[in-house]
Amino acid sequence: MFATGTTQIERRQAGDNVWLSADDDGSNLAALPTNAINYEVLPNEDAVGRAMFEEIEKAAREKNGDLAIILLGGRGGQALHRLLGQIAKTGECDELLARLDVFTQDALAPMSMENSFSFVRDFERLLQEDFFRKVKSFTSIRTDTNDLEEELIKYVETLQSRGGIDIFFIGLGPEAGAASHLAYIKPGSGATAADLAGVIPISSSILEHHITKFKAGGAKISEADEAECRRATHILTLGPAAILNAKRIVQSIVDADTAPAKPASFHRLIEAEIASDSEGRQRQLDENPGLWLRLHSNVRSLILSNVLNEQGGN
Repeated sequence: MFATGTTQIERRQAGDNVWLSADDDGSNLAALPTNAINYEVLPNEDAVGRAMFEEIEKAAREKNGDLAIILLGGRGGQALHRLLGQIAKTGECDELLARLDVFTQDALAPMSMENSFSFVRDFERLLQEDFFRKVKSFTSIRTDTNDLEEELIKYVETLQSRGGIDIFFIGLGPEAGAASHLAYIKPGSGATAADLAGVIPISSSILEHHITKFKAGGAKISEADEAECRRATHILTLGPAAILNAKRIVQSIVDADTAPAKPASFHRLIEAEIASDSEGRQRQLDENPGLWLRLHSNVRSLILSNVLNEQGGN
């Protein structure tokens, strides 16, 4: 058992996966209401990025004090990151930027923090220096450590000290059989509603998806960086409890052209009938972690029309 400033955190092992869990036995899973995903089709990635920024502005108007936001890595968040970088250069939103506590949601490990396949390097490329100078804080998961669990505990402690997640920007990763992952909560990893974060073995499908989306996003890749990335053994990720406890979730899916399995995964997400009993629901969520979004009551889903062009059905 680990004690953070606000929550008792228990180490729980599910197969080869290690989860850092709040003190919750999961018996209330069936009591969580299920919700439809009311998606919005926008014309292009820039429109998605603008809508994401408008969410930050809206949250800032509705709350006094600082905002804690979780950035989405990969192409799904790149339009927002480019826009934030441009805005930071102008000075027009400096007051808003100064209120932002910015966090990342996942990372491959072990890996040098300077590796171009690190989400932090991609964030730096797009957000640029002025953004990092003007925000209140930017905290990423460290991956250059010999004790991944200890590092993740420290990360969860820092996140909890900010008083809760105001906006969790999230995507949808494709998995076999039209399943999906959120952050990097993968099928069969044993994640529960009590799990704040996890250290999970990397799968070949997720590793290939990560490399592919970075290349498609325009990152400059060296052979040495790719080789180191392919040696990563684990993923550090926020878990279902972090997602469910966020005040607002904003999903963006813009890369069905480079991730052609996403349409089928998205169709399964929006069409699935969620089990009503706790045991059946837990099995269903473990088989298809994307469905955790259906248990949150405040989700905005922003997509491009190609996400609806399902190939091959469910």
